Amino acid sequence: MQKRNFKDYISLVLKGAGMGAANVIPGVSGGTIALITNIFEELIDSIKSFDLKAIKLLFTGKFKEFIKHTNLIFLIVVFGGALVSVFSLAVLLDYLFEFYPVYVWAFFFGLILASVYFVGRTIKRWSVFVIATFLVGTAIAILISVLSPASENSSFGYLILCGVIAICSMILPGLSGSFVLILLGNYKLVMIDAVNSLREGDLESLKIIIPVGIGAVVGLILFSHILSWVYKKFRDQTIALLTGFILGSLAILWPWKMPLYKYDGFGNILTKSNGEKVIAGYRSYLPDSFNREVVVAVLLVLAGILIIWAIEKYAGLLSENDE
Repeated sequence: MQKRNFKDYISLVLKGAGMGAANVIPGVSGGTIALITNIFEELIDSIKSFDLKAIKLLFTGKFKEFIKHTNLIFLIVVFGGALVSVFSLAVLLDYLFEFYPVYVWAFFFGLILASVYFVGRTIKRWSVFVIATFLVGTAIAILISVLSPASENSSFGYLILCGVIAICSMILPGLSGSFVLILLGNYKLVMIDAVNSLREGDLESLKIIIPVGIGAVVGLILFSHILSWVYKKFRDQTIALLTGFILGSLAILWPWKMPLYKYDGFGNILTKSNGEKVIAGYRSYLPDSFNREVVVAVLLVLAGILIIWAIEKYAGLLSENDE
């Protein structure tokens, strides 16, 4: 467990907020933010530390040892920043996606585009196997991007499954937990409706939040052990695979796309119980003119790239100071 000062904790809160913001956006991964801000490995190792020893320390009243063993302060600060960000952004993104979808996608396209370079350059040695894992990661992410979403399902067991799968995706750089929730049919139910309802004090939303949370906690602890082992044993290959995930996810984030709706046997668009149309996927296209929207979108792509560059620069300065 590292010794940290007040400035370090503020930095961790901001990094956690970045992770939370990323996890709300379909196509953006909180794990990517963790990786480029240099907290990914510590995050995985800290989550992994919730083992039998941690349980024994907790139930024998050795709370100081438990806090040290699990790096609990680090986790509370990071996940605290993430939670505040999720609840704050749920309302904003609901508005932005409705009125300015191209601008939102453009900004995050720039973020992820820059991440491909900054994550990929941490690979120490490129070999045939490393290149192969990079290509596999890219192919998997592209394949996920063309899958059709399932229908919304609010059953307890399915919500637990959503929590398990989504949280594993959320901590994997390049794989978006929110986009996985879209594929599972429950993105709006969980990330928008339930989060906003809970923020407004509607306790009925806990029927959605609790089972998803149970699945997320269980999935996070179990998956962190596997990911930590693989990351340490095959570091370059793992980063190459994750870089491929990030590159492939750009297909999801292309700003100019139109929704493709599901139809019934009579040629009518399927709708949910609230009247919302059921989306089967998206079709990307190139804008046919260089208008104001295109100019603003390009500027937002550049802004996203510059922000990742600034984060990387800041993380580098922090590393130099630590040395």
